[in-house]
Formats: sequence, structure tokens, C-alpha cells
Amino acid sequence: MRTRTRLAIRAAAAVVVVPAVLFPGAVPASADDMRAKEYWLEDYGIAEAWKSTQGEGVTVAVIDSGVDGTHPDLAGAVVGGTDASGAGDPDGQRGIGEVPGHGTLVSTLLAGRGHSDEPEAPGAGPGSTSEPSRAGTGKATPPAKPTPKPEPFSQYGDGPDGIVGVAPEADLLAVSVWIEGQSSGPNPAGIPVDQQVPNAVRWAVDNGADVINMSLGSTSTAWPESWDEAFLYAEQNDVVIIAAAGNRAGGLTQVGAPATIPGVLAVAGLDRAGRASTEASSEGISIAVAAPSENLVGGLPGGFYADWSGTSGAAPLVSGVAALIRSRYPDLSAAEVVNRIVDTAKDAGEPGFDTLYGFGVLDVAAAVGKDITVPQENRLGSMEEWIQVYRRGGQVPAPQPAPPSEVPVEVLPPPPAPEAEDPLQSVHDVPALVVLGFGGLMLAVIAGGALHVARVRGRPAVVPEDDTGTIERVPDAGGEQSSRGVPGAPPS
Repeated sequence: MRTRTRLAIRAAAAVVVVPAVLFPGAVPASADDMRAKEYWLEDYGIAEAWKSTQGEGVTVAVIDSGVDGTHPDLAGAVVGGTDASGAGDPDGQRGIGEVPGHGTLVSTLLAGRGHSDEPEAPGAGPGSTSEPSRAGTGKATPPAKPTPKPEPFSQYGDGPDGIVGVAPEADLLAVSVWIEGQSSGPNPAGIPVDQQVPNAVRWAVDNGADVINMSLGSTSTAWPESWDEAFLYAEQNDVVIIAAAGNRAGGLTQVGAPATIPGVLAVAGLDRAGRASTEASSEGISIAVAAPSENLVGGLPGGFYADWSGTSGAAPLVSGVAALIRSRYPDLSAAEVVNRIVDTAKDAGEPGFDTLYGFGVLDVAAAVGKDITVPQENRLGSMEEWIQVYRRGGQVPAPQPAPPSEVPVEVLPPPPAPEAEDPLQSVHDVPALVVLGFGGLMLAVIAGGALHVARVRGRPAVVPEDDTGTIERVPDAGGEQSSRGVPGAPPS
């Protein structure tokens, strides 16, 4: 392994993140209306793909701010975890850093299992029987069945309430990292991001991850040399890595690392109508596919829910698809899984590949069910080859072609993205600011709006009391009020 230079380490040492919040004026969310908001389940072919697989037997590592495995929609989903920051809990299940609830939002979209708020019927549960009784009348009393709810896709997951992820049968590994921000400050354990990220990737690979989701990004196309060997290690061990492309509203007009790393599947964002999002996405030649990034829902620590937006949410949708493919086709390599997602994407924007949609819009039904043969070499490149040519060979990559100078107004209004940077040049000249994938989009929202969340199991909705993250519960049936902080709720 090459010796790391202080200059490269510094490039990733300055870290910033902005908080996740909800849309102003949104209707307070409750557990039993979440399923109806998941438009992508039908629109992108996920429900069709569930006829053959729901991700069983596949493990996905979520490298993020930590995952609350006690959330009702993640019960039983988190099978292991670690903390790469030195500041979190050993199992990675406590939210840390600037946006402690971010990893739970991501995980529910990826592998949420839903839940049921219905009380257990009399006689149901372990030890119950429908055999005739030997006493009394001798007639069986069948257990009462709850009235089916009208929500779409209520038959999937562990109940009709809450969020069902793209791969509800997949297992999760929670890997927490500390992303610095104005509210959280630097990592109290002193471990910089350029060490946390590669350590997190290696741990995920060593602990059985088939897919790694990284809903975080950088303001630079470059990555520290300290990341090289970890991403190479994942490639050599046949692990799919999927990363968020970042968001213009957060200042990420151009895709940054790790989404620029060869072989990593970078995910851009779409609005509700399936067009390239003007705020919740970015642009670049490393984008592979585009997936929904607006009007999303997700779970927050403590059993809460949120309406949110950003490529942080688009990435786990694609990671869930990778889990579905790996479950149905266990003999496919990581490269073939990536190629299957890319080759079945629906072309959008300019004909062929472009810097807004990559190879096209995600088509889950085709990616999972279509009878196709894909190349064995990853269409998105090889980390091993890149290291050999550019690190060990001492070459400097040719400047990347600039994105189109003009983009159709109906897809992406001006201003256009800046020219792509030379990865090796920028690692020395431009400090890389690592952010959670949705970036400042959420910061802009919180400036003008309110946080709307609700507890599961019929508890009343809550609204913000002030801008400190403290909330006020609406009056309950007895007319009483109480206030408390939302565990893991994004700070202002």
C-alpha cells in the first residue's frame, strides 16, 4: 500500500454536513399513511419485482450516521453493525454527527419491513389453535381477523403500517460515521473522515456485506489516496457499492467522491414526474442511473416519520434493487449486478448516455425480471485498473469532458454545472467537504418551514415548538399537552 501523504489526507479532513428536515406545510405524517406515499413502489416496477424476490438472503451495509434498529419498521432488519468514528455506539445503532437520524431515513427506504398497529386478536399468537375445544360446546372459536386496510401494498412487509423498503427481506449492517457540521462540530473521537470511510468499507466487506450503500458525498471529484485500497478490497471481494450523486441545493452542482470512484454506481435524482430534479440532484459523467429523490418518506429514530428529499434517498432505492438482483441471481458477480441495473435503465434526456440521467431512469421490474445477459466487466470501470494506471503508474488523468453548456429548460433550468475537475489535480488544490448526500437542500427547507413527524401506534402528531428541535405534542383525548425532544430528529 502506498504511503499516504499529508496533503491528500488534509483534502478530506474538512467536513461539513447540513440537517435533514421536512417540507414546510406538509401534512403531519402517521404510520398508517406511509405506504400510500410510496409512489415509487408501483411507478418504478418494484411491486412487480416482488413477485420473484424481496431480497431474502442478502446483506446490505449502510455506511451513514447510524441506524436505529428499534424503529418499528426495522424490527429484525439490523443483524450487525459497528462504529467507525470512535464516537458512536459499538453496534452502530445510535445516530451521531450533524444529522443523527439520516441513517434511519436511508435504511427504511432500503429495507423497511413495515409493521402492524392492529392489536393481537384473541387466541392468536404462539400456542393458539383452531382445533375444536374439548370443553363447553365443543365448537371452535376462530380468532378474529382485523379488517384489511385499504392502503396500497399492505400485503407486503410485516404489516400494513409504516414504510416497506425496496428489499424488505434483506438484512442490514449499521456502520456509523461522524460527519461534521456547524451544530455537531468535529468528531470528538478525533478520527478524520479520510480514515473513517475506508475503515467502514473494509468492515462491511469483512462482515458479509453483499451491497454497500453510501448516501454521502464530497464537494470534490477526487478522493483521498487513503480510500483507494478499501474500495479496491470491496471490488476484489465482489461487493456492489452504490453512492448518492449529491444535490444542487447543497452546493453539489457536480458529482463528488465516492460517487466518482471507478466501479461505484452513482445515483442521480428525479422529481415526482420522473424528470431530473433541479435541486435534489447534481450532474456529472460518473452518474449511472437516476431514481426518485423528491417527495420521499422515511423513518426517524424513536418511531417517527418524515417527508424528505435528496439523492440520499435515491441511493438506497437503487441499493435495494441490487439486493433484489443478488437474491434472485446469487451467481451473478457484483459487476454483473451493476450492469444489469445500468443496461435495463430507460433512456431519458439526451439520446444515450448523458450527465443528468446517466444511462437512464431506474426500471426495477426489468432489472430484476428481464431475461438478459450482461457483460462480466463493470461498465462503470475498475478500481484495480485505475490504481494501476494513475496511482502506481504516476499518470495524471486527462481532463474530464465538461457537461453540456446548455440543457433543455423543461429538464434542468440554468445555470449549467461547471466543468468536471481533474481528480488528481483537485485532491491537492481543493479541500474536499464531505456531506451527507442530500446536502443543503434540507437546510433551505428548514429555514422556511416546520418539522412534521408522528409516532407509530396511534400516538398524536407533533409540530415544532421552536427552532431548537424541541417539539410540542398536540392535545390528547384528555386535553393535556406535553413536550419532548424527538430522538434523532434532525437539528435546525
